[in-house]
Amino acid sequence: MQIKPIIIHHMVKGADLNHHDTLFAGRGAEWLVEAGFIAAASLTQPEHTVCLNIHGMIFTRPVKKGSLLKFETRIVYAGRTSLVAYVRVVFSQTDEFVVEGFLTFIHVIDGKPIPHGITIEPATPDEYTLYEKGKHLKEQGHQSTKKIG
Repeated sequence: MQIKPIIIHHMVKGADLNHHDTLFAGRGAEWLVEAGFIAAASLTQPEHTVCLNIHGMIFTRPVKKGSLLKFETRIVYAGRTSLVAYVRVVFSQTDEFVVEGFLTFIHVIDGKPIPHGITIEPATPDEYTLYEKGKHLKEQGHQSTKKIG
């Protein structure tokens, strides 16, 4: 399956701000997860998609009230039951980079991981780089959960 991006926009409102009058990181994380979820659920079904891991997000600049943010998300890696999404966020008007992150979602039925049958085939060098990063993060996360259990 070819990697197809999904674009989502959010406007930063007063209720989205922290005590510094910039975007609250928790709200940014919520929007990041939502964007990744939409990418994963669009390939399966929302009721069978759960978030397993947010592999980190680093803001590169403050985001002020009234800013318009563009979330570009795509599934970059597919395991047997997992899907890894990459989300890149920029200011909508300028394309200035704000934050990015990878997230792992699991395809479940009745709370149990079930194979989804999806394969991802990168077509460009950039897609291949994201595919390899997603694969590494998914495998790294899988090893971490084995240590806990």
